Amino acid sequence: MTFITWSEFEKVDIRVGTILKVEAFPEASNPAYIITVDLGELGKKKSSAQLTRLYMKEDLIGRKVICIVNFRPKQIGPIMSEVLITGFDNGNNEVVLAVPDVSFDVPNGARLF
Repeated sequence: MTFITWSEFEKVDIRVGTILKVEAFPEASNPAYIITVDLGELGKKKSSAQLTRLYMKEDLIGRKVICIVNFRPKQIGPIMSEVLITGFDNGNNEVVLAVPDVSFDVPNGARLF
């Protein structure tokens, strides 16, 4: 494990957003979706996410997700991925979304601290 300082952690901009749109991404080298996330004051951003093994497109619409918003945009096939939607490997090479506590409403764009 590599330890980091608090000031290094503060450089990572982690925000909450709501998934607005999910599209098939047949050009991806690994099965993935093209996802549009509403990040409030930061606007609507696209991401490529390998969520196809556990999530149907229609089940993702409206879900709150936790995103890293300050990576440089990355060209992935025909799309520019602007944010990283976070998740955990469940041990079966499947991604389980990292999400905020659904018991409380967190506005889009709220920053993790």
